[in-house]
Amino acid sequence: MQIGPYILRNNVFVAPMAGVTDRPFRQLCKQLGAGYAVSEMAASNPRLWASEKTSRRIDHSGEMEPKAVQIAGADPKDLADCAKFNVERGAQIIDINMGCPVKKVCNSWCGSALLQHEDLVERILHAVVDAVDVPVTLKFRTGWDRQNKNALRIARLAEQAGIQMLTLHGRTRADGYKGDAEYDTIRAVKASVGIPVVANGDITTPEKARFVLDYTGADAVMIGRAAQGRPWICREIDHFLRTGEHLPAPMVEEVRALMNEHLPAHYAFYGDFIGVRSARKHIGWYVQDLPGGEEFRQRMNLLESTAEQLHAVDQFFKSQHRHGERLQYRPALAADDALAA
Repeated sequence: MQIGPYILRNNVFVAPMAGVTDRPFRQLCKQLGAGYAVSEMAASNPRLWASEKTSRRIDHSGEMEPKAVQIAGADPKDLADCAKFNVERGAQIIDINMGCPVKKVCNSWCGSALLQHEDLVERILHAVVDAVDVPVTLKFRTGWDRQNKNALRIARLAEQAGIQMLTLHGRTRADGYKGDAEYDTIRAVKASVGIPVVANGDITTPEKARFVLDYTGADAVMIGRAAQGRPWICREIDHFLRTGEHLPAPMVEEVRALMNEHLPAHYAFYGDFIGVRSARKHIGWYVQDLPGGEEFRQRMNLLESTAEQLHAVDQFFKSQHRHGERLQYRPALAADDALAA
């Protein structure tokens, strides 16, 4: 799998997710087997570039290459300028967001709202590709709603503009994250273009990843919500795709060590006040399917200092040894995984 000059380690990617795929989490996913990870979306509005939030979102210091920044907006010039701004600061790949379904994004005619205006999409694609000398990719959805699916036309416009990779989420904007992703449109897009296509949406198990790749002919899969609290899913999927065999659940001690790496990096990135609060959702995802996880999450959410939080998490994972050397997910999770496969 290759994007421009960058040869990726594998074809299992981590999706850009607002409030989730910050630099510490991306780095962790890459360490745990992800072949590629993209930043949270950065606003193209130049008035926001110096804001604390945007500055963090485009911070790739020390991150494993290639460093990819996703940009969002509706004005071709602003997006082109934003792309140049990020390349000057170390971005090696620019990804254009035309997939976000969130109302506050779509109300500004950004994200997947752009799919309603193919002429504007075409101008944006050309403006960004022409503005920078690094690969430009596009993440989008199958259409605005189920009666207006135009992914095939968008894909062809993208290829003609010089976009070097497409990531397609198998839902429309109107679907949000409800219902099941469909893969027929991804299959049709892959058959219609000559550039790499990445399949995204509801890829939650190694078996599902194998099915989606086989069915669509896509070059890679992109993992979104399934990586929350389980970043090692990337290596599990990669291993299964290569060998047909399942990796066992991670060792308790490995995850305990990962938490003692992830949380301090998170605190350093955000500062103690924001860090202890923003870490709560990550911790909640890590423990939610483990014995005693929900009770621990409720207690942990009351802690106000990084030292208390880090100690509590460490003690929680120490306590998991009583259930075995490896993480023991609740039976319902195994049933859910079997159903998804």
